[in-house]
Parts: sequence; structure tokens; C-alpha cells
Amino acid sequence: MTNQCVGIFDSGFGGLDITKEIVKVLPEYNYVYLGDTARAPYGSRSQELIYKFTAQAVDFLFKQNCRLIILACNTASSEALRKIQQEYLPKYYPEKKVLGVIIPTVEAAISLTKNNRIGVIATQGTVNSRAFEREFKKLNPNISVFQKSCPLLVPIVETGEHNSEIANIALKNYLNPLIKQDIDTLILGCTHYGLLKDKIRAIIGKNINLITEGRVVAEKLKDYLKRHPEIENELLKTSKIKFLTTDLTDKFQILGSKFFGKPIIPEKVILE
Repeated sequence: MTNQCVGIFDSGFGGLDITKEIVKVLPEYNYVYLGDTARAPYGSRSQELIYKFTAQAVDFLFKQNCRLIILACNTASSEALRKIQQEYLPKYYPEKKVLGVIIPTVEAAISLTKNNRIGVIATQGTVNSRAFEREFKKLNPNISVFQKSCPLLVPIVETGEHNSEIANIALKNYLNPLIKQDIDTLILGCTHYGLLKDKIRAIIGKNINLITEGRVVAEKLKDYLKRHPEIENELLKTSKIKFLTTDLTDKFQILGSKFFGKPIIPEKVILE
């Protein structure tokens, strides 16, 4: 079936930062972005609920004629992706694909680190899942991973306070223990943190590699489509993007436009 698009899913609008980078690297394709803002953030929810919400989103996007879906949400990638790939897809959509953000990010960090000491800041859900640790151990057992859950950062970004003094204080609080561990690479393991990138860089200094997921995921997707012409050939190439959200608010439009780097016009949908 030709004329299909690429779906991008996030619990909120942080995934628009990843979408922006994907569209920069692969502008020709058609995309559907879905943010489940009505039920965000996912970071503090149970694994069972995260899986249920993610499965609903995946089902919705496949019905929107998506050929493959990127889970641009670290919590969904760490808590639901494996089960989606191993159980859900074979049962309901055996010919479709769902990819996450954690493995490409881990590969990028491994290629950059010199001292094998890597820091990760993320939501409670992502840290508790130990997904980053698991993937690092698989690829390089010699790497030490230092994780810090940052429960205040998503609310700070979602309320538009990312340029405030509160943001500075919270970031120093979260980052200083990681800097003390002598990390040489830091992963921003939540899509929301992209808006805080400059502040984070100012705190960690210029000697620590900083990995934001957008560019990494975009390059990996480009490579993936090269290796899978059977998928690439089915994708529609008219450069259209549809923005969907489960809770249409001014905030989604304002902050979403900030993340995406240009104005967006979202539509509201209901996930069943």
C-alpha cells in the first residue's frame, strides 16, 4: 500500500523537537504528529497504563495511514516499546513498524564517550525502567551509567518557565551530582529538555558531550529508510505535516510552535 506517512508520537509536545529535526533531515515525507497532552506527563504513571496509552496512540496512528511510527517519548520507549514490538504488532499490525528513541541515543553516546562514564537525565518512569542501563550493557558492558530523575523539569517547561531562575536552580540541583561523577557525556533523556539545552550547556561546561535526541533520531531514521527500501517506497512524498493533540489548548499551540521552531496549527482528536 503506497501513499503512507511517518507517525511521530509523544505524551505531550516535547516530541515536536524531534519532529523538527526529522523534517530538517527528511523534508520530503509526509508526517502525522500526535501529542497525548490530555494525559501527559507519562513519567509518573504505572508501566501498565503507559503501555495502554501507547498502544491506543499506535493504533490511532496506523489508522491515520502511517507506515511506521517513532515513539518520540522516552517514557513510552522505555516502558512500552518492547511489548508493542513483541506482542502488539505481531497480533494486530504484523507488516508495520514502531521504533523508539533510546537505542539510537545510546549508540550515539557510546560513539562519543572517551572515559565510559555517561550521565542521563530523564523522567522518573524512564529512570525506574532502567532501559538506558539495559541498552548500554548490551552494547558495551564497560560503560558506567549515572542516572538522575528530574521530576521538576517537565512541569517547568510545560508552564513556559524554561527561562526562569527556578529552571536554573532545579538544573544545578540535578546536574551537579552527575558532574561530580566525572561524566564526559550527558544524555537529555526526555524530549522536553531540548528547550533547556543552552542552560544545561552553561552548567556542565564545554568539556562534556551533550546529546539531544532530535538530531540523533533524525539521522538514524534516514539510515533506517535507506536500509529498508520496501518501507521507503511506500511513503508519500508531498512534504505535509499534520499536528494532532488530545487536548487542544493555547499552550499546546504556543509551546508546540516553540519546540517545532515555527507556528503549528494543531487539531484535537480522541484516543479510544
